[in-house]
Amino acid sequence: MNNNINRVVIAGGGTAGWMAAGLLSKILGRVLDITLIESDQIGTVGVGEATIPPLVTYLRLLQIKEQDFMAATQGTFKLGISFENWKDVNERYIHSFGTTGTDHWSAGFQHFWLKDRERGSSVSYGDYCLELVAAQQSKFAHLPKQGLNYAFHIDATLFAAFLRNYSEKLGVRRVEGKIVDVNTNSETGHVESLRLDSAELIEGDLFIDCTGFRGLLIEQTLKTGYEDWTHWLPCDSAMALQTESMIEAIPYTRAIAHSAGWQWRIPLQHRVGNGLVYCNDYMSDEEAREYLLKNVVGGHLTEPRVLKFKAGRRRKNWNKNVVALGLASGFVEPLESTSIHLIQQGMIRLLQLFPHDGIKQTDIDEYNEQSRIEIEYIRDFIVMHYKVTNRQDTPFWQHCRNLEISDTLAHRIQLFRETGRVCRAREDLFQENSWVQVMMGQGITPAQYHPVTNVMTENELTQFMRKIRERVAATVAKLPNHETYVKQYCPSPD
Repeated sequence: MNNNINRVVIAGGGTAGWMAAGLLSKILGRVLDITLIESDQIGTVGVGEATIPPLVTYLRLLQIKEQDFMAATQGTFKLGISFENWKDVNERYIHSFGTTGTDHWSAGFQHFWLKDRERGSSVSYGDYCLELVAAQQSKFAHLPKQGLNYAFHIDATLFAAFLRNYSEKLGVRRVEGKIVDVNTNSETGHVESLRLDSAELIEGDLFIDCTGFRGLLIEQTLKTGYEDWTHWLPCDSAMALQTESMIEAIPYTRAIAHSAGWQWRIPLQHRVGNGLVYCNDYMSDEEAREYLLKNVVGGHLTEPRVLKFKAGRRRKNWNKNVVALGLASGFVEPLESTSIHLIQQGMIRLLQLFPHDGIKQTDIDEYNEQSRIEIEYIRDFIVMHYKVTNRQDTPFWQHCRNLEISDTLAHRIQLFRETGRVCRAREDLFQENSWVQVMMGQGITPAQYHPVTNVMTENELTQFMRKIRERVAATVAKLPNHETYVKQYCPSPD
């Protein structure tokens, strides 16, 4: 029996399906037969429009010109996320990309800042971060040697269309239709074929499930199971709305906390993506609709639509000969814009472990373990935004302050609170600077700093801190306005 994997079938399009098709066709398209099934009658979620810097790598892997991608997706640049009303009402901080200050190998820059603060300095931690200061001043440009870390705001629907065009040129076959039946092998339980509403039968050796929350293959067919995280992440609903662009596009996402969750604002070239994430136990759908409509700017381009979700993960992202991507694999709310990244990582992981000469349980186990570790670290980072807060003004925020959190997150918070240290695991998506920015932004001030800071004299520390600030300020001063740069660099075809 020939066990070679020659035919890959992607069930579902959207961002997940076409990101999978794009990477698979670019890397292995010459040795695989790749088919993607999608139906124009089935809508996609299409609200995840904010990204993080690894998407830059994805474009490079596909050898896609950034300007073409941004023009096609009506994109703008992103330097971080502004968290408003999270620490407390009317307080704000930015979680930016890149690094802050200059680390010593034995201790992060936050220790030097804490020492400087103890002796009377009132300079904000963010003033030592190039990306953060540029975001505050709404400036952007590409710098030599990737000197400015950035991501994108994009129209996810246009991104899928862009990748479809890219993938089909590389030989991916798109089949229009609804999947009405999933046929499995009676002995192995592996999926053998998908029958469409047209009666066409699509056979394959490996199937990628991009069918969204329903998980047609991974869950409805293979009964893989789902690990519920709502006891950590109580929000279970979202409402999305697109509005006209009325003000200048800023180079950061806004995440604005409200009485029972948070609101996003994502500026594109042609419109603004808005949405409300909330917990139905504390806010009804009608209340959410009323709140969202009162808190958007510009004419409405769409009607608000409600999305229901359950935070958690599929117990196995790879089961038998089915790999789940995107919403089919699980869901962590998009507070830190990780949804598209998880699709990207899922595909990179699959390509690294690709079962060319037959599916092996060892590959499946390795894939699932790496996936589990990655998403659990992301989950903890998201939970921290809710747990570490001074807010007690509503029942929702009182509930969040009292959350029972994982042992790993509890340890990280306590370690930072007592020592200012962030001991980051290799598998953790978020760098030390991200943990520092969010923990301090949410209200934690470490009780001590590392003794290496005492090696500097008072004057040396003063000069060290001043030079970093001046270097950041001088660089930002030379940057052009963000919207001006976008219009020159990647103007929308419209």
